[in-house]
Amino acid sequence: MTPSAIVGLATADDMVRAGEIIGGQLVAGDVLVLTGPLGAGKTTFARGLGSALGVRGPVTSPTFVLARTHPSLVGGPELIHVDAYRLGHPAELDDLGLDLAASVTVVEWGRDAVPLVADRWLELTIDRSTASFRAAPEAERALSGGGHDDDDADDEPLDPRRLTLSVHGVWDRPVGESLGRALRTEFGASPA
Repeated sequence: MTPSAIVGLATADDMVRAGEIIGGQLVAGDVLVLTGPLGAGKTTFARGLGSALGVRGPVTSPTFVLARTHPSLVGGPELIHVDAYRLGHPAELDDLGLDLAASVTVVEWGRDAVPLVADRWLELTIDRSTASFRAAPEAERALSGGGHDDDDADDEPLDPRRLTLSVHGVWDRPVGESLGRALRTEFGASPA
């Protein structure tokens, strides 16, 4: 699959802004998978998404509850924010009974689970592998074998990230082109 956009993000504010840009174009029924290592900025991105959708917040990591629903404050779709990391099997995402058709759903760690519940989705891959990363203490514990401790503080991008947007399935609108253009306009194209 050819990515719709690859952009560089220099700061946590840029990650929030990318979430706002994408959230401004999503509608009920849209599903977004966030892929990236611990501390990549997935929850930071989700905050921007929630801001654009005008939902009740704060948008924080749903690690220990698996899924949080944020109702709209502006008459739009609610935001369902899922952390699939703790699912025993990807098929368990369906067992959560989420109303994907009536919401915008963002799934962290959902690359294997979302294809089992949706026929079309967007995927944002956040790459920090080429950047020098200084993890917060919670992230360092998790990376050193202390488990998944994604408590928002360790999810702040501390250095540049590369965001890659990919579109999966058949859409009824040119979502990849539209989102790709909006991201490139805001941040410029990133070298692959």
